[in-house]
Amino acid sequence: MVTSHPAAPVPATLFDDEREQRWRSRFTAVRMSRPSWAEDAPDRTVYVSNATGTFEIHAWDRGTGEHRQVTDRRNGTTSAVLPPDGAQVWWFADTDGDEFGHWVAQPYDAVPGAPTGPAVPGAGDGYPAGLQIGRRRTAVGVSTDDGTTLLVHERGAADDARIVYRHTEDAAVGALSEDETLLAISHSEHGDSRHPSLRVLDLDGGDTVAELHDGPGRGLDALEFSPVAGDQRLLVGHERRGRDELLIWNPVTGEVTELAIDLPGELVGGFYPDASALLVAHTHAARTRLHRYDLAGGELTELPTAPGCVGSADVRRDGSVEYSSSSAATPSQIRVLRPDGTDDVLLTPPGERPPGSLPVRDVWADGPGGAVHALVTVAPGTGGRPAPAVFVLHGGPHAADEDRFDAGRATWVDAGFTVVEVNYRGSTGYGSAWRDAIEGRPGLTELADVAAVQDALVADGTVDPDRCAVDGWSWGGYLALLAAGTQPQRWAAAVAGVPVADYVAAYADEMEQLRAFDRALFGGSPDELPDLYRETSPLTYVDDVRVPVLVLAGENDPRCPIRQIDNYLDALAARAARGEPVAYEVSRFDAGHGSLVVSDQLDLIATEVDFVRRALG
Repeated sequence: MVTSHPAAPVPATLFDDEREQRWRSRFTAVRMSRPSWAEDAPDRTVYVSNATGTFEIHAWDRGTGEHRQVTDRRNGTTSAVLPPDGAQVWWFADTDGDEFGHWVAQPYDAVPGAPTGPAVPGAGDGYPAGLQIGRRRTAVGVSTDDGTTLLVHERGAADDARIVYRHTEDAAVGALSEDETLLAISHSEHGDSRHPSLRVLDLDGGDTVAELHDGPGRGLDALEFSPVAGDQRLLVGHERRGRDELLIWNPVTGEVTELAIDLPGELVGGFYPDASALLVAHTHAARTRLHRYDLAGGELTELPTAPGCVGSADVRRDGSVEYSSSSAATPSQIRVLRPDGTDDVLLTPPGERPPGSLPVRDVWADGPGGAVHALVTVAPGTGGRPAPAVFVLHGGPHAADEDRFDAGRATWVDAGFTVVEVNYRGSTGYGSAWRDAIEGRPGLTELADVAAVQDALVADGTVDPDRCAVDGWSWGGYLALLAAGTQPQRWAAAVAGVPVADYVAAYADEMEQLRAFDRALFGGSPDELPDLYRETSPLTYVDDVRVPVLVLAGENDPRCPIRQIDNYLDALAARAARGEPVAYEVSRFDAGHGSLVVSDQLDLIATEVDFVRRALG
């Protein structure tokens, strides 16, 4: 096996003018997530910020105005939650970004590095599979190679948490009722983790209260129990009509009420504090906006939030809606819409705001499975030619590019590239059939849609067919490598960040939750469907690669593990030994599925841009 490969250089600078400061400041400017608060102590909040140069957990006491750093770890921390009383901060402790660990607790006012203890005694280490913290009970999910275990702990008790559910198939903690007697879980005992069923357990008696299963290809999501004591209604996401919609299920009485919300696109929601209404997030054509839905009268009202695409939102006890919002051209803000209709900035990170960028335009192209939606940011061309283009393919695959601010996209534009983002089949936001169209043939299906968008943009003069690069991270990285081998005539360069490169080896080494996902996506395991896994693996086409390839890999990645990436790189090197060299470089970093360290992020995007510039001349 080859043990060394050409290392991609990290350029000291990308530009020689004010653009250098501009692109870097988009990453180094202080950013923060929307703060979440403790239910019974709403002045106590936590959020994620890069204020120290690494994304860590921070606390904001609204009563005193004090901001404090909570965690301080070499590879950063992004998962944290507050119990209802706000007395502690719970955060997930893994090792070097490998996502395997357990929840720990420390006092709310503790300093970074203060001693922590296991938040749920006896839960053990694993990959997180849901967490619900009540006033007297905690429910936590732990996933390992043996399957999923769900446990409940009586808060303050000396005894270890007790197991309430265990199965070899994927499962997760969903929602805890306000009186903490009912626990809603998602499970895939039917063998399809992509379309889970729901079960509600009686935590006092230990019995199953009710089950909700919508049949093959129709998943369910336990969103939230009513926040009113004695009200056992559960808000559920469903896809009975081929898109994400909402229903209310009372597992005690068995009553199910589908909510007729007449909006195109897809819906997710949560209860207002008095359970009289829902806050509904509506996503359509790559934009998300907020509505209030009155449960008694069925009245739907769009909320007058600031222009832009909403990132996340929640309702405080006084009816104020706090949310984040941005667009491709405008960096994110954290805002509050008050009951009187006034809308203001809630919180401004210290320092200067990051510079803005260019807006996106919508493109719809005729594809083999229907109209494909893409977002295009057009850079100015020169000499009568279109600017070079980079097709940035999103991860997931069940995710989508939206009209949100992205520092990486803005960097490519500053570097003179038109950026094309394709919501290929497999993307969310366009209905269940579009999302599930990649079942049984992942990878190649998405690339057919990418090709359709490329052809449309070549035809209308937006992109130059001889100067197109393909780039992506995670599933997008997988697609980029697969494109390099199956569509070599379309691309001048390929960049793959933390990709699936050898699907069979990736399946063997990845976390069990993803193995379950792959079995559901492919229809079985590599042992059961060897030909299909081989057909959809980039390694199969390594001898057909004709364009320069850059691979960026995390040493501790549990999702796209390093061994299968090394297999692909070794295969590229073996071509050179046979006298069939192809240009390739690799950038390895000491983290997991991406890095939370800002300096690493700067180096990685600079390496990508520099590589494509060199490849395109």
